[in-house]
Amino acid sequence: MSENNVTAGKRHMGLKASRVLANSTIYLVLVIISVIWLIPFVCILLQSFRVESTYQVGYVMPQQWGLDNYKNLFQTDFPRWYVNTFVTALVTAALQTVIVLCMSYTLSRFRFKMRKPLMSFMLILGMFPGMLSMIILYRVLKDLGLTQANAVPGLILVYVASSGMGYYVSKGFFDTIPKSLDEAARVDGATRFQVLKKIILPLSKPIVIYTVLTAFMGPWGDYVFARYISFGTSAGMNVAVGLYNWLNKDQIATRYTMFCAGGVLVAIPVAVLFMCLQRYYVEGVTGGAVKG
Repeated sequence: MSENNVTAGKRHMGLKASRVLANSTIYLVLVIISVIWLIPFVCILLQSFRVESTYQVGYVMPQQWGLDNYKNLFQTDFPRWYVNTFVTALVTAALQTVIVLCMSYTLSRFRFKMRKPLMSFMLILGMFPGMLSMIILYRVLKDLGLTQANAVPGLILVYVASSGMGYYVSKGFFDTIPKSLDEAARVDGATRFQVLKKIILPLSKPIVIYTVLTAFMGPWGDYVFARYISFGTSAGMNVAVGLYNWLNKDQIATRYTMFCAGGVLVAIPVAVLFMCLQRYYVEGVTGGAVKG
């Protein structure tokens, strides 16, 4: 009996040592990946405080530190680009969240004749890359006068137009909420909108925050389509397009450090939002992936 206890103890110690070794290896790999991932951001942050020169150099640590690059940003069109980006992202996040949540609630709770074909159609349509429609979208927006200087309303229109097809994660989350709650509220005289507003949404805080964050981050960092419809006019550019223009051969020698400072200011809002709401973001992703 004692030999069995000794054997079991050794086995337990071996399993514990193996678990510790596996966890240590995983953490070490994650730390290495994090360091590699953070190196470019740290370099940009350090370069944004370099004031001894404005062009690219072969060293990372500034020889002279200062806030001149951040001050000079506000003497350029950067504030206009920043406002354009913020307005686009904020309005898109608000409208897209409403549309996605309403679509997700409808597909989760209602049963109608074309429900499954509609879901299949939107799923298949979402598999095609958005760049296939860029030419026709540009022609439509140009005919409506929503390009170049008026690119911000055009971008909002395009970002919001197809947002209903992004119902997958939210619908999966709504499916996990018991329908008996809806039925009890309906028996008490609540309308469908009241059920959504007073019962479903308070129980779906993680997915609501997830939807808002994803809807905000998309327009905030968009470059391809924003450049396509706002070319040649600084008044309609967002920060991604405007800052990228500073990297051309005519401006990079005088505005590289300002480009780094602008990149830091662009990253701050999204970084703060994500760090504050990370828990809800993860809950929204995992909760919405449980059931489709």
